[in-house]
Amino acid sequence: MYPVIRLLTTSVQAMLSKPMDIGAVCDTKFRCMPWDIDMFLEMNNGRILTLYDLGRFDLSIRIGLTKVLRKQRWGLVVAGGSVRYRRRVKMFDKVSMRTQVAGFDDRWIYVAQSMWVSGQPSSSVLLRTGITGKGKTIPTDEVLEAMNVKSWKPEPSSWVKSWISSEEHRPWPPSP
Repeated sequence: MYPVIRLLTTSVQAMLSKPMDIGAVCDTKFRCMPWDIDMFLEMNNGRILTLYDLGRFDLSIRIGLTKVLRKQRWGLVVAGGSVRYRRRVKMFDKVSMRTQVAGFDDRWIYVAQSMWVSGQPSSSVLLRTGITGKGKTIPTDEVLEAMNVKSWKPEPSSWVKSWISSEEHRPWPPSP
């Protein structure tokens, strides 16, 4: 089940928080609850990806993107990603999730996220995301203009550039 209560509380907290610069790191905090765990008493990997959604929603509200999306009738889409799991998140652990725009190109916005427990990283994800409207992807220049963001073009790290390049060579349709 989708964590609707967490979505609402995260959204309200984001709306009440101080606005952030588009390049800032957004820190979203929560606790691993019994409904987040699997039979091994740790956070389920599917739930981790769902909670990463909430971190992106938090960031989009705090940088002003959500207002632009509503005004323009645009939506958000995840078009690819790479996940790394390294440490277990156990029931009742306090989790700090960090979300930041890692770079963009003409079509995609790359978002890096990580979860931390007791100061140690537990997982990370790099996502290729986009803004959509009327069945197509909106160019990032148009999105930034609508957000009134000028002259901002972060340089992705070398591993992000390598991931972007490798995705261009990934076969589609997949096999198997």
